[in-house]
Amino acid sequence: MTAALAFLNVRVLHLPAAIGVTVGGLLISLLLVVLTALKVPFAQEAVELVRKIQFDEFVFQGVLSFLLFAGALSVDTHALWRLRGPVTVFALLSTALSTALVGGGTYLLLELVGLPTPLAYCLLFGALISPTDPVAVLGMLKEAHVPSRIETLVAGESLFNDGVGVVAFSVLAGVAASSAAGHGPELSAGGVLRFFLQEAGGGLLLGGFLGWLGFLALKRVDDFVTEVLLTLGVVMACTAIATHLHVSGPLAAVAAGLLMGSLTDWRPGALSSREKFDSFWHLTDELLNISLFSLLALEIVAVKFSASALLAGLIALPLVLLARSVSVVLPAAALSRAHEFEPYTRRLMIWGGLRGAISVALAFTVPAGPQRELFLVMTYVVVVFSIIVQGLTVSRLAAQAASAADPEAS
Repeated sequence: MTAALAFLNVRVLHLPAAIGVTVGGLLISLLLVVLTALKVPFAQEAVELVRKIQFDEFVFQGVLSFLLFAGALSVDTHALWRLRGPVTVFALLSTALSTALVGGGTYLLLELVGLPTPLAYCLLFGALISPTDPVAVLGMLKEAHVPSRIETLVAGESLFNDGVGVVAFSVLAGVAASSAAGHGPELSAGGVLRFFLQEAGGGLLLGGFLGWLGFLALKRVDDFVTEVLLTLGVVMACTAIATHLHVSGPLAAVAAGLLMGSLTDWRPGALSSREKFDSFWHLTDELLNISLFSLLALEIVAVKFSASALLAGLIALPLVLLARSVSVVLPAAALSRAHEFEPYTRRLMIWGGLRGAISVALAFTVPAGPQRELFLVMTYVVVVFSIIVQGLTVSRLAAQAASAADPEAS
């Protein structure tokens, strides 16, 4: 099906690959819903098959680490290191600020539309929708031709802020479950800090260690197939060991990718053919990315839509964009004294901060109940708008940023 959607996109739609298969997948999902309502056996079997897929496991235990590793390999680590201050602030402060703003706003808005939801669960929605999706963002940057300094900043933030978002989500999920059980919220600064250091810090250390081992192995072979197998082994080890140690697998994959990319740049002889190596990971990235967005669109058939939930999702759209704007503008204003941002940086960070599969995967992990069904619908509304509308229009903003950065080129 993904192959058919990719073919249709190239021949008819002419959209960026991820956006094209998402649009096609949404149309197929709509068709399946209609045919299921008409009790067509094939459609009923297809919907049942999709509903059996554990989308969150497919993302977090399957493709995400490969996609993040491939994305990290392509990042200019020297440029990223020069922007380490802004990247850290945006990854930590912006995500936390957006989580609070979206959570508080969602609590008030759901009261207004007759869907009262506990504040702890509203903050949970804020945590799952606030981090920009690194897969979607990195895919957008490839298509949009963003100026290099802005690209490094946006890519760096998206690679790291999902770790912050997952930590916040895990903490708030525990609070929400405790509150629902009648025990009241249990939260302490020390507990949150320990959890963050274990998840984020442990993931980065693990990825750095495995990336260094992988580089040492690459130096001792001169065979392309073996080099590819070594890097695949590093990524799979990141996921498996991180799960066992209860640290962040995605951050481990990011750290391993950044370190191996940097060290192999520094030692070109570490790879028998850098061009073939990069081509393999580029192809892997494209195939997994397109397949992920295709499945993301299909998973809509597993969501129970209602008029009230759709209304909540439409109301959440401007709220999420407003929270993203505030969470970018305020830290950027504080950082502007020490760092000079290029024109259009804030606007590209706001409009290019796409949401994608990670938000949907986190929504699927919310305990079964009315909040899960509501958040799935709200998340899908935000994600579909983000991928299609923001993804299709950000290139114009990127062109304006490129012209402002190099007026002679325009």
